[in-house]
Amino acid sequence: MELAGLVGRRVALRHRLGTEDGRPLYTDAVGELADDGPEAVLVHTRRGQVRVARDAVVAVREIPPPVPRRPSWAAVARLENVCADAWPAPLERPLGQWRLRAAGGFTARANSALAVGDPGRPVADALAEVVGFADEHGVEPRAQVPRDSPWHRNLAAHGWVLDERHAAGAEVSVLVTELSELTGLAEPSGGLRLAVEENPGEDWWRLAGDAPVTAAQRHVLTAPGLAHVGFGVASDAADAVIGAVRLAVLDEHLHVARLAVAPEHRRRGVAVALTGAAARWAAARSARWCVLQVADHNTAALGLYRRLGFRPHHRYVYLRPPG
Repeated sequence: MELAGLVGRRVALRHRLGTEDGRPLYTDAVGELADDGPEAVLVHTRRGQVRVARDAVVAVREIPPPVPRRPSWAAVARLENVCADAWPAPLERPLGQWRLRAAGGFTARANSALAVGDPGRPVADALAEVVGFADEHGVEPRAQVPRDSPWHRNLAAHGWVLDERHAAGAEVSVLVTELSELTGLAEPSGGLRLAVEENPGEDWWRLAGDAPVTAAQRHVLTAPGLAHVGFGVASDAADAVIGAVRLAVLDEHLHVARLAVAPEHRRRGVAVALTGAAARWAAARSARWCVLQVADHNTAALGLYRRLGFRPHHRYVYLRPPG
Protein backbone atom coordinates (compact mmCIF):
# COMPACT_ATOMS: atom_id res chain seq x y z
CA MET A 1 0.00 0.00 0.00
CA GLU A 2 1.37 3.45 -0.96
CA LEU A 3 1.91 5.47 2.20
CA ALA A 4 4.66 7.88 1.17
CA GLY A 5 2.24 10.51 -0.12
CA LEU A 6 0.51 10.70 3.27
CA VAL A 7 3.60 11.19 5.46
CA GLY A 8 3.15 14.35 7.53
CA ARG A 9 -0.63 14.32 7.13
CA ARG A 10 -3.36 13.39 9.60
CA VAL A 11 -4.71 9.95 8.78
CA ALA A 12 -6.94 7.15 9.97
CA LEU A 13 -4.90 3.98 9.58
CA ARG A 14 -6.49 0.53 9.97
CA HIS A 15 -4.10 -2.32 10.70
CA ARG A 16 -4.07 -5.95 11.86
CA LEU A 17 -3.34 -6.74 15.50
CA GLY A 18 -3.34 -10.50 15.12
CA THR A 19 -5.98 -13.21 15.22
CA GLU A 20 -8.45 -14.61 17.71
CA ASP A 21 -10.18 -17.98 17.17
CA GLY A 22 -8.85 -17.92 13.62
CA ARG A 23 -10.36 -14.51 12.89
CA PRO A 24 -8.26 -11.39 12.20
CA LEU A 25 -8.34 -8.52 14.70
CA TYR A 26 -8.18 -4.92 13.45
CA THR A 27 -7.80 -1.56 15.08
CA ASP A 28 -7.44 2.07 13.96
CA ALA A 29 -4.77 4.63 14.74
CA VAL A 30 -5.65 8.29 14.18
CA GLY A 31 -2.97 10.97 14.04
CA GLU A 32 -0.07 12.33 12.02
CA LEU A 33 1.71 9.75 9.85
CA ALA A 34 5.51 9.49 9.95
CA ASP A 35 8.01 7.20 8.21
CA ASP A 36 9.95 4.69 10.34
CA GLY A 37 12.05 3.02 7.68
CA PRO A 38 11.30 0.30 5.15
CA GLU A 39 9.50 -1.98 7.63
CA ALA A 40 7.15 0.29 9.58
CA VAL A 41 5.36 3.61 9.93
CA LEU A 42 4.52 5.70 12.98
CA VAL A 43 1.20 7.33 13.84
CA HIS A 44 1.45 10.15 16.38
CA THR A 45 -1.88 9.90 18.19
CA ARG A 46 -3.22 11.96 21.09
CA ARG A 47 -2.28 9.13 23.46
CA GLY A 48 1.21 8.62 22.12
CA GLN A 49 3.16 7.09 19.28
CA VAL A 50 1.90 3.91 17.56
CA ARG A 51 4.32 1.84 15.45
CA VAL A 52 2.70 -0.24 12.71
CA ALA A 53 4.43 -2.75 10.45
CA ARG A 54 3.87 -1.83 6.82
CA ASP A 55 2.59 -5.31 5.93
CA ALA A 56 -0.04 -5.02 8.70
CA VAL A 57 -1.66 -1.93 7.19
CA VAL A 58 -5.09 -2.73 5.77
CA ALA A 59 -6.33 0.72 4.79
CA VAL A 60 -5.36 4.35 5.27
CA ARG A 61 -7.04 7.62 4.40
CA GLU A 62 -6.35 11.26 5.04
CA ILE A 63 -8.72 13.01 7.43
CA PRO A 64 -9.17 16.71 8.30
CA PRO A 65 -7.39 18.24 11.31
CA PRO A 66 -9.21 18.02 14.64
CA VAL A 67 -11.49 20.83 15.69
CA PRO A 68 -9.60 22.79 18.36
CA ARG A 69 -11.15 22.52 21.80
CA ARG A 70 -11.97 25.84 23.40
CA PRO A 71 -10.35 26.27 26.80
CA SER A 72 -12.62 26.58 29.81
CA TRP A 73 -13.43 30.05 31.07
CA ALA A 74 -11.54 29.15 34.25
CA ALA A 75 -8.43 28.51 32.12
CA VAL A 76 -8.99 31.78 30.26
CA ALA A 77 -9.27 33.69 33.55
CA ARG A 78 -6.09 32.09 34.87
CA LEU A 79 -4.10 33.00 31.76
CA GLU A 80 -5.48 36.54 31.75
CA ASN A 81 -4.28 36.98 35.32
CA VAL A 82 -0.84 35.55 34.47
CA CYS A 83 -0.53 38.12 31.68
CA ALA A 84 -1.72 40.89 33.99
CA ASP A 85 0.86 39.90 36.62
CA ALA A 86 3.54 40.01 33.92
CA TRP A 87 2.45 43.56 32.92
CA PRO A 88 1.91 45.25 36.29
CA ALA A 89 0.42 48.73 36.44
CA PRO A 90 1.91 51.07 39.05
CA LEU A 91 -1.60 51.70 40.37
CA GLU A 92 -3.78 48.64 40.91
CA ARG A 93 -6.82 48.08 43.11
CA PRO A 94 -8.68 44.78 43.51
CA LEU A 95 -12.44 44.78 42.99
CA GLY A 96 -13.40 41.28 44.07
CA GLN A 97 -11.69 39.20 41.38
CA TRP A 98 -11.53 42.16 38.99
CA ARG A 99 -8.43 44.36 38.78
CA LEU A 100 -8.56 48.14 38.38
CA ARG A 101 -5.35 49.45 36.77
CA ALA A 102 -3.82 52.79 35.82
CA ALA A 103 -0.42 53.55 34.28
CA GLY A 104 -0.61 57.09 32.99
CA GLY A 105 -1.97 55.94 29.64
CA PHE A 106 0.89 53.53 28.78
CA THR A 107 -0.91 50.64 27.02
CA ALA A 108 -4.57 49.75 27.33
CA ARG A 109 -3.67 46.60 29.27
CA ALA A 110 -2.26 48.64 32.14
CA ASN A 111 -5.02 51.28 31.96
CA SER A 112 -8.18 49.19 32.11
CA ALA A 113 -10.18 47.04 34.46
CA LEU A 114 -9.48 43.35 33.92
CA ALA A 115 -13.05 42.13 34.27
CA VAL A 116 -12.75 38.37 34.76
CA GLY A 117 -14.30 36.49 37.65
CA ASP A 118 -16.68 37.84 40.28
CA PRO A 119 -16.36 41.52 41.28
CA GLY A 120 -17.98 40.71 44.61
CA ARG A 121 -20.93 43.09 44.12
CA PRO A 122 -23.64 43.72 41.53
CA VAL A 123 -22.15 44.33 38.10
CA ALA A 124 -23.72 47.79 37.83
CA ASP A 125 -22.02 48.83 41.08
CA ALA A 126 -18.72 47.32 39.94
CA LEU A 127 -18.85 49.22 36.66
CA ALA A 128 -19.51 52.45 38.53
CA GLU A 129 -16.31 51.79 40.51
CA VAL A 130 -14.42 51.17 37.25
CA VAL A 131 -15.48 54.60 36.01
CA GLY A 132 -14.70 56.23 39.34
CA PHE A 133 -11.22 54.70 39.50
CA ALA A 134 -10.46 55.84 35.93
CA ASP A 135 -11.62 59.39 36.70
CA GLU A 136 -9.58 59.43 39.89
CA HIS A 137 -6.38 58.54 38.02
CA GLY A 138 -6.94 60.47 34.80
CA VAL A 139 -7.36 57.56 32.38
CA GLU A 140 -10.15 56.51 30.05
CA PRO A 141 -12.78 54.23 31.65
CA ARG A 142 -12.23 50.92 29.93
CA ALA A 143 -12.68 47.21 30.66
CA GLN A 144 -10.67 44.32 29.23
CA VAL A 145 -12.81 41.19 28.80
CA PRO A 146 -12.32 37.87 26.99
CA ARG A 147 -14.46 37.89 23.88
CA ASP A 148 -17.84 36.10 24.12
CA SER A 149 -17.21 35.22 27.76
CA PRO A 150 -19.88 35.47 30.47
CA TRP A 151 -18.12 38.66 31.64
CA HIS A 152 -18.33 40.10 28.12
CA ARG A 153 -22.05 39.39 28.05
CA ASN A 154 -22.56 40.90 31.51
CA LEU A 155 -20.91 44.18 30.54
CA ALA A 156 -22.76 44.31 27.21
CA ALA A 157 -26.03 43.81 29.09
CA HIS A 158 -25.20 46.97 31.04
CA GLY A 159 -24.68 48.93 27.86
CA TRP A 160 -20.87 48.80 27.61
CA VAL A 161 -19.73 48.80 23.99
CA LEU A 162 -16.61 48.10 21.95
CA ASP A 163 -14.00 50.79 22.52
CA GLU A 164 -13.26 51.82 18.94
CA ARG A 165 -10.89 54.52 20.16
CA HIS A 166 -8.40 51.80 21.00
CA ALA A 167 -6.76 50.44 17.82
CA ALA A 168 -10.02 50.93 15.90
CA GLY A 169 -11.70 48.36 18.12
CA ALA A 170 -9.31 45.57 17.15
CA GLU A 171 -9.53 42.31 19.03
CA VAL A 172 -6.40 40.95 20.68
CA SER A 173 -5.31 37.35 20.28
CA VAL A 174 -3.69 35.52 23.19
CA LEU A 175 -1.31 32.97 21.69
CA VAL A 176 0.38 30.05 23.46
CA THR A 177 2.86 27.29 22.77
CA GLU A 178 5.00 24.80 24.67
CA LEU A 179 8.38 26.34 25.42
CA SER A 180 10.11 23.24 24.06
CA GLU A 181 8.85 24.25 20.60
CA LEU A 182 11.02 27.38 20.78
CA THR A 183 14.22 26.40 22.59
CA GLY A 184 15.62 24.74 19.47
CA LEU A 185 15.18 27.76 17.21
CA ALA A 186 18.22 28.78 15.19
CA GLU A 187 21.26 30.06 17.03
CA PRO A 188 22.60 33.40 15.79
CA SER A 189 24.66 33.52 12.61
CA GLY A 190 26.27 36.15 10.40
CA GLY A 191 27.81 38.01 13.32
CA LEU A 192 24.52 38.34 15.22
CA ARG A 193 24.96 38.23 19.00
CA LEU A 194 22.19 37.69 21.52
CA ALA A 195 21.97 38.48 25.21
CA VAL A 196 19.28 38.72 27.88
CA GLU A 197 20.11 41.48 30.35
CA GLU A 198 18.71 42.22 33.79
CA ASN A 199 18.16 45.91 33.05
CA PRO A 200 17.18 47.69 29.84
CA GLY A 201 19.87 49.90 28.32
CA GLU A 202 19.30 53.05 26.32
CA ASP A 203 19.46 51.13 23.02
CA TRP A 204 16.78 48.75 24.31
CA TRP A 205 14.52 51.69 25.17
CA ARG A 206 15.18 53.25 21.77
CA LEU A 207 13.88 50.16 19.96
CA ALA A 208 11.21 48.78 22.31
CA GLY A 209 10.06 51.71 24.44
CA ASP A 210 7.59 54.51 23.80
CA ALA A 211 9.17 57.98 23.78
CA PRO A 212 9.20 59.78 26.06
CA VAL A 213 9.86 57.03 28.60
CA THR A 214 7.72 57.83 31.65
CA ALA A 215 7.97 56.55 35.20
CA ALA A 216 4.78 54.54 34.63
CA GLN A 217 6.26 52.90 31.52
CA ARG A 218 9.44 52.01 33.42
CA HIS A 219 7.35 50.44 36.20
CA VAL A 220 5.29 48.29 33.81
CA LEU A 221 8.29 47.04 31.84
CA THR A 222 10.80 46.55 34.65
CA ALA A 223 8.11 45.04 36.96
CA PRO A 224 10.00 45.53 40.24
CA GLY A 225 7.88 42.93 42.05
CA LEU A 226 8.75 40.05 39.70
CA ALA A 227 11.70 37.74 40.26
CA HIS A 228 12.44 36.98 36.61
CA VAL A 229 12.32 39.88 34.14
CA GLY A 230 14.75 40.07 31.22
CA PHE A 231 15.51 42.37 28.33
CA GLY A 232 16.67 40.55 25.23
CA VAL A 233 18.93 42.35 22.76
CA ALA A 234 20.34 41.37 19.38
CA SER A 235 23.53 43.11 18.24
CA ASP A 236 25.18 43.06 14.83
CA ALA A 237 28.87 42.65 14.02
CA ALA A 238 29.43 46.38 14.65
CA ASP A 239 27.94 46.00 18.17
CA ALA A 240 24.83 48.02 17.26
CA VAL A 241 21.58 46.89 18.91
CA ILE A 242 19.20 45.87 16.10
CA GLY A 243 16.57 43.89 18.03
CA ALA A 244 14.94 43.97 21.45
CA VAL A 245 12.31 42.08 23.42
CA ARG A 246 10.90 42.18 26.96
CA LEU A 247 10.53 38.92 28.92
CA ALA A 248 8.91 37.88 32.19
CA VAL A 249 8.64 34.41 33.75
CA LEU A 250 5.95 33.60 36.30
CA ASP A 251 3.72 30.62 37.06
CA GLU A 252 5.76 28.48 34.59
CA HIS A 253 4.91 30.85 31.72
CA LEU A 254 7.24 32.99 29.65
CA HIS A 255 5.43 36.21 28.75
CA VAL A 256 6.89 37.86 25.63
CA ALA A 257 6.25 41.51 24.75
CA ARG A 258 7.68 44.51 22.88
CA LEU A 259 9.53 42.44 20.28
CA ALA A 260 11.08 44.99 17.92
CA VAL A 261 13.64 44.83 15.11
CA ALA A 262 15.24 47.86 13.45
CA PRO A 263 13.51 48.39 10.07
CA GLU A 264 16.66 47.89 7.98
CA HIS A 265 17.30 44.49 9.64
CA ARG A 266 13.84 42.95 9.32
CA ARG A 267 13.16 39.66 7.50
CA ARG A 268 16.66 38.42 8.29
CA GLY A 269 15.82 36.05 11.14
CA VAL A 270 16.53 38.49 13.98
CA ALA A 271 13.07 38.11 15.54
CA VAL A 272 13.26 34.31 15.35
CA ALA A 273 16.73 34.28 16.90
CA LEU A 274 15.57 36.58 19.72
CA THR A 275 12.56 34.33 20.39
CA GLY A 276 14.82 31.28 20.63
CA ALA A 277 17.18 33.08 23.03
CA ALA A 278 14.18 34.16 25.12
CA ALA A 279 12.92 30.58 25.31
CA ARG A 280 16.30 29.22 26.42
CA TRP A 281 16.58 31.95 29.07
CA ALA A 282 13.07 31.12 30.34
CA ALA A 283 13.65 27.34 30.33
CA ALA A 284 16.56 27.90 32.72
CA ARG A 285 14.02 29.59 35.02
CA SER A 286 11.57 26.65 35.03
CA ALA A 287 9.14 27.98 32.40
CA ARG A 288 7.17 25.38 30.46
CA TRP A 289 4.89 27.49 28.27
CA CYS A 290 5.08 30.74 26.34
CA VAL A 291 2.26 33.29 26.04
CA LEU A 292 1.94 36.58 24.21
CA GLN A 293 -0.78 39.05 23.22
CA VAL A 294 -1.04 40.44 19.68
CA ALA A 295 -3.66 42.80 18.25
CA ASP A 296 -5.38 41.17 15.29
CA HIS A 297 -4.50 44.08 12.99
CA ASN A 298 -0.78 43.28 13.50
CA THR A 299 -0.76 40.69 10.71
CA ALA A 300 3.04 40.60 10.40
CA ALA A 301 3.49 39.60 14.06
CA LEU A 302 0.65 37.08 13.90
CA GLY A 303 2.21 35.48 10.83
CA LEU A 304 5.59 35.19 12.54
CA TYR A 305 4.21 33.61 15.69
CA ARG A 306 2.03 31.16 13.80
CA ARG A 307 5.08 30.04 11.82
CA LEU A 308 6.84 29.45 15.11
CA GLY A 309 4.03 27.15 16.28
CA PHE A 310 1.93 29.46 18.47
CA ARG A 311 -1.78 28.69 18.52
CA PRO A 312 -4.72 30.85 19.61
CA HIS A 313 -5.92 30.34 23.17
CA HIS A 314 -8.62 33.06 23.27
CA ARG A 315 -9.26 36.68 22.31
CA TYR A 316 -10.11 39.73 24.32
CA VAL A 317 -11.62 43.14 23.60
CA TYR A 318 -11.85 46.51 25.32
CA LEU A 319 -15.25 47.90 26.23
CA ARG A 320 -16.21 51.41 27.32
CA PRO A 321 -19.28 52.86 29.02
CA PRO A 322 -22.22 53.89 26.82
CA GLY A 323 -22.12 57.43 25.52
